Amino acid sequence: MKFEKVFPSPLLKPYIKHLVISEASEEQTYKVFPSTGLVMGFQYRGRLAYITKDGENPLSNTGITGLQDGFRVFKSNPNIGSVLVFFNEIGASYFLKTPINELYAESVSLEHFINRYDLEKVEEALSTAETDEYRIYIIEQFLLARIIEKKDDKLVIKAIQYIYHSKGKIKIKALAEILCISQSPFEKRFRQLVGTSPKKFASIVRFHAVLDSLNQVKSMTEICFENNYFDQAHFIKDFKHFTGETPEKFIKKNDK
Repeated sequence: MKFEKVFPSPLLKPYIKHLVISEASEEQTYKVFPSTGLVMGFQYRGRLAYITKDGENPLSNTGITGLQDGFRVFKSNPNIGSVLVFFNEIGASYFLKTPINELYAESVSLEHFINRYDLEKVEEALSTAETDEYRIYIIEQFLLARIIEKKDDKLVIKAIQYIYHSKGKIKIKALAEILCISQSPFEKRFRQLVGTSPKKFASIVRFHAVLDSLNQVKSMTEICFENNYFDQAHFIKDFKHFTGETPEKFIKKNDK
């Protein structure tokens, strides 16, 4: 399996963390944990689906996935190839006119936002591209042509910084007070740009802080205390919600 990260060109750095060339020769089923930014995908070979209790849900060759409240299971068919675009926390809002919270927990085709003719041109160019470098170039040109010129929402950006600084532990009421704004309009602005409420976003940030803690030599008690969990039962329940596994099972699996 290939999963190669590529940093974006300078003009796209304000919006995108990185791009990825992902390829696999065999059929795979895998989990994806919640992240703090939306992901846009372009399949140039093969097809991808996400799995729910109701079965497989095929994804479009060109699509975007909003923020998720928990893990999601994906399945790829053999010989798949994709270019993935990992946006930063507010990056997707500079390419889509739709409020980003409307994509929460959804994976939808880019046809909802971009005309079919332009998408077909990208799909055709990707299918004939012979190098990863050219595939990245195609996607970057596609994105550069669609940047929406608008002012940065400095309040939301500042809120994101506070949430990261606290490792997701800051109370949203206190955050609104620090930013000198009423909680309701603050939450509305945050949802529209980031894709979920400040509280849910903070819980995702805290989850990733917990993942980082698991890589260190710390007891469960220490991890609970550092991440503001009142007891291990609450911590285990929260962790299982995000990963589908208990911390012990997760650690054993990743130590192999």
